[in-house]
Parts: sequence; C-alpha cells; structure tokens
Amino acid sequence: MGNVPSAVKHCLSYQQLLREHLWIGDSVAGALDTAQETSQLSGLPEYVKIVEVGPRDGLQNEKMADHTEVMKGIHQYPGVRYPVLTPNLQGFHRAVAAGATEISVFGAASESFSKRNINCSIEESMEKFEEVVKSARHMNIPARGYVSCALGCPYEGNITPQKVTEVSKKLYGMGCYEISLGDTTGVGTPGSMKRMLESVMKEIPSSALAVHCHDTYGQALANILTALQMGINVVDSAVSGLGGCPYAKGASGNVATEDLIYMLNGLGLNTGVNLYKVMEAGDFICKAVNKTTNSKVAQASFNARLE
Repeated sequence: MGNVPSAVKHCLSYQQLLREHLWIGDSVAGALDTAQETSQLSGLPEYVKIVEVGPRDGLQNEKMADHTEVMKGIHQYPGVRYPVLTPNLQGFHRAVAAGATEISVFGAASESFSKRNINCSIEESMEKFEEVVKSARHMNIPARGYVSCALGCPYEGNITPQKVTEVSKKLYGMGCYEISLGDTTGVGTPGSMKRMLESVMKEIPSSALAVHCHDTYGQALANILTALQMGINVVDSAVSGLGGCPYAKGASGNVATEDLIYMLNGLGLNTGVNLYKVMEAGDFICKAVNKTTNSKVAQASFNARLE
C-alpha cells in the first residue's frame, strides 16, 4: 500500500482498494462514469477489444510447443476463438485438423526478419499467405494478418511507414479481416507509432487494424494510448507479459494484459474483462512455468497483499 498510514490500512480492505483504483473494472461512487465522460471528450473509443496472445505468442515462445499438441490438450469453449499461426498451406491443414477455428498469417515489414522468421522473402511469404487465406475463406475460417517489425527491425533498424503500409495492404487485400501491427522489438515510441499509423490508415480503415506492442523499452502503454487516440480499438496483449521473439534478440514480452486493462479502466474504456480474474490467471501460469510476472499491476497488488 505504499505510504498509506498503518491506521488506514486496517480500515481499508484489499478489495476496497482494488475497486477504488478500478483494478477489477467496478466503479465506486461514479468514478468510472466520470472517466467515461473524459474518454468521450478526448475522442477515445468507448470499447476496446483485447486479443489475448499469451497462450500463443506467449507460451508458445516460452515453450516452443507445436500448435497441434496445444490444440489437442485444451478444452474449447463455445464462442471463444483459438487462433493458430499458419505460415503455409500445409500448416493450415494441420491446424484445421487439430480443431482451429481461426488462423493467423504472420508477415513482416523487414526482408531480413522475414527470412529469419519464416525462411522466405516478403514477396514469397505473400504468395504462401494468399493460398492459406483463400483456403480459409472457402472453409469460412476467419484469417487475421500480422505485420512484424512495424516500428523497427533487429537486423535492418528503422522501417519506413510506407513499407509497413505496403505489406498491410497486401494482407488486407487478400482477405484478412484484421491486420495486427507489431512492434516486435519494442523500440517504438508514440511518435513513430503515430507516423506509422497515419500511413497505414490511408489504405486500411482503423476498424480493421490492431496494435501489438512489446515492452522492451517501457513504451508499450504509451504507444497503445497513441493508437487509441488515433481510432484503433483492438489491442493485443499477453497475461503477465509473457512472450518475446526468438528472432529478435533482447526483445521482451508483450505488454501485460493486466497493465493494459488497468490503464483502460482508468480511462473509462469498456473491455468486458475482469482484471482480478486475469491477475489470477497470470499468477497461475507464472507458477506453472516458474517465471516472475512482468506485470507492474500484478507486482504492485501482490506487494500490497503482503503488507
């Protein structure tokens, strides 16, 4: 609880503190209503969809498990999508056979990264993705597109907004319902995020875009806020900040879902997600893989419980 006097600590329960600080999304005495009014005046979206990539981009990177093994080991709930990364047609058919209800193709705005990540050039990857997305469309399986290195590459350095736009436009044109723009190395800033989105949004509507930010340099939440202010309302995140990238040395995990929700709650933006339950899930998975959470919110709440 920080510097809260000990007498006050005895008067306030942990749950009360959570509610007063919007940690579990419930408003107290109109606090959330006031924040919602602020968000409307500032032009922020009223609703933000969070795409949880912890099981895929997080745990798959931590454990490098095959998607077939993962899909067979989980219980699928009605109404929940379980997207699988499919770099080619062979991978697509394996994913469908394993029970995938949504697939993702993952391109890059960097030639060097594309060759290291999926062993082919950007042009070659687009040809493979087109086959995958076409097959998915015939089977009524939604396809989501990813653009890695949208704000920088570990091998090439700066990536121009025009290159990101070019790759995004191709993925959108072939039928991806949504394009997730990834700051794979976490080097982006609000300035570079703004310039990149200004370019991409000239070709693709904001309703078909998402952002995917890694927090290597502590800029993820600031970058996400910039995207929200520009009309983006879909954000990728990973519980406990799991993840990283084996082809981007030094890149930390994705922005923590707990931290993202905490910020969105404070802005009065609806997500439909209970932060307290996400924190419980994060605690569970961190213990399972023997890792310390990367979520500042989870760390702070855990410390508060100990005091």
